[in-house]
Amino acid sequence: MFDVSFTELIVIGVVALVILGPERLPKVARTVGHLLGRAQRYVNDVKSDIQREIELDELRKFKQQMDDAAQDVNQSLRQAGDSVRGDLEAAQRTLDETAAEAKRSIAPPPPDSEPPPTGTRAAALPEDTALKPASDPAAHAAPQAAPAAGNAPATESRTPPSGNAGNAT
Repeated sequence: MFDVSFTELIVIGVVALVILGPERLPKVARTVGHLLGRAQRYVNDVKSDIQREIELDELRKFKQQMDDAAQDVNQSLRQAGDSVRGDLEAAQRTLDETAAEAKRSIAPPPPDSEPPPTGTRAAALPEDTALKPASDPAAHAAPQAAPAAGNAPATESRTPPSGNAGNAT
């Protein structure tokens, strides 16, 4: 704190002894020691307060940097979301236009043209079966499938195997 050498301290002590006398010198030395201790504590408190303020200022700067970085990230995410949303909307418009073109290219049949082919289920059923009321259970029964060409009907007779089929006589 002060740049005082040992010889300077001895000179100060001798002058104080001459001026104050041997009775009051110990009390004055104690009081000066207490005052120097208080001054030193006060200086240390001021130093620590200044250090806390510096650290707090650094933390504020760091917090501001983090807030700025968070805003930048948020803004970039928002921009990315907007660009993706724009691309999706453009793709949706393209799909809608394609669907509209497909609907326009498939022209409906003219009203005076032939009826649709009779390969549909409703056309394959006789008219009286297709329009029966819901109370008739036979109207809702599924039509039985015809047997496949390679399968033999169940009513066809087969010759029973004979025990002597392997022996030809």
